[in-house]
Amino acid sequence: MGIRSVLAKPVAAYVAAQTRKWASQPGYVQLQTLRKIIRQADRTAFGRDHGFTSIQSYKDFKKQVPVRDYEQLKPYIDRILRGEADVLWKGKPAYLAKTSGTTSGTKYIPISHESKYSHFISARNATLAYVHETGNASFLDGNLIFLSGSPELEEIAGIKTGRLSGISNHLVPGYLRTNQKPSYATNCIDDWEEKLERIIDETLHANMTLISGIPPWVQMYFDRIYARTGKKIKDVFLNFSVFVYGGVNFEPYRARLEESIGKKVDSIETYPASEGFIAYQDSQHEPGLLLLLNNGMFYEFIPAEEYFNENPTRLSIDEVELGKNYALIINSNAGLWGYSIGDTVKFVSKNPYRLLVTGRIKHFISAFGEHVIGEEVEKAMKITMQKFPEVDLTEFTVAPQVTPADGLPHHEWLIEFGKTPADLAAFALELDNQLRGLNVYYDDLITGSILQPLKITLLKPNAFVEYMKSQGKLGGQNKVPRLSNDRKIAGDLTKFVLH
Repeated sequence: MGIRSVLAKPVAAYVAAQTRKWASQPGYVQLQTLRKIIRQADRTAFGRDHGFTSIQSYKDFKKQVPVRDYEQLKPYIDRILRGEADVLWKGKPAYLAKTSGTTSGTKYIPISHESKYSHFISARNATLAYVHETGNASFLDGNLIFLSGSPELEEIAGIKTGRLSGISNHLVPGYLRTNQKPSYATNCIDDWEEKLERIIDETLHANMTLISGIPPWVQMYFDRIYARTGKKIKDVFLNFSVFVYGGVNFEPYRARLEESIGKKVDSIETYPASEGFIAYQDSQHEPGLLLLLNNGMFYEFIPAEEYFNENPTRLSIDEVELGKNYALIINSNAGLWGYSIGDTVKFVSKNPYRLLVTGRIKHFISAFGEHVIGEEVEKAMKITMQKFPEVDLTEFTVAPQVTPADGLPHHEWLIEFGKTPADLAAFALELDNQLRGLNVYYDDLITGSILQPLKITLLKPNAFVEYMKSQGKLGGQNKVPRLSNDRKIAGDLTKFVLH
């Protein structure tokens, strides 16, 4: 055993004990977090504008700090971009994380000096939770890879700026850099396909034990390795045992990824965002991700069905219910206040608080009032694929077809298969039935002949890779929206339809 794996076990035991301590008093820990971050920001422009010095309770906070999305917070962000200090948080941000916006183009999310290390520490603790539960630490002695964006950063108003994955590369401590792949020079290559080839050059003969990244891009990495070697991943990386992922639901990709590997490997799911590291999988046996209540963030939860109301209900951690979808709101030591990150979550445990990410608050289909969400289409696909074991799924997205050339409106599922169902019509019928079972409103529309059953549009091999390339979003932390309420993505994919 190497020095890393030997030292990891006592450190993992310590972290597990600390985790149990804060997880056992969730309400207290969250209230203390809120009080602390309000006190630290009471002299900022935002703190003065919202009377932070007079806030004595969560009830006061809700009265004085409204829920905002990026567009509504943007006037404060613009002041930071002009070089002003003490705007949302004391001083200037340590970094600005660039993310893709919708109406405002590129979004710039502040990462403070206080919040920056939580991104690495949380990822480390996810790994240590796995070590503590399973006893497997040997993977720490091998080579680790995180398929990410470029670590090259620009400067805006004197603040280092780049993609979160690139910023995170700068936060990795020196003792881990010796076994981290790829090299810095390779990581800086902008063109994803060229970068992937160089990554394979560097890793093909290395002792890769942990691989991390968003599943579709890891799949592309595995496919390119197979194209070079003709071997399953287990026969290329003999000691590969842990897969770490985040950003998308793994289930639609699991079967194909495991087939490429040639064996089952343990996986660790994480929930990182530019706004903060929110949760991670702390158990291989329990469902859900452990919500990080001691991470410098105070969380609020709005029932998803109330999100677009003028005065929606705002709940603290003590007030949430199991099995209910909530829009996630954060208040953080990076200076985000009443900030809607756009995700919906559902709790599956209160002891400790574990959640599932169920979708995006603005990513749904409700052309006829059905309000189908990401969780439902992914679950329908998962169950259907279990009934059609020959199917190999690459990627899919769903959009409404309100004005079809003939027949009633319907949901269009644009799917790229690795292996197409032997009976596509039967597959589509099963998929539709599963979705009807998951969403009563959709079922009512089919029953009432307002919608016809869903239709599948087959896409050519590499359709989604080519689509993402055409959008300038190939690789890194970019992902295809699972569903949308308009035809923009579906329209862009028409050139890749398999006739």
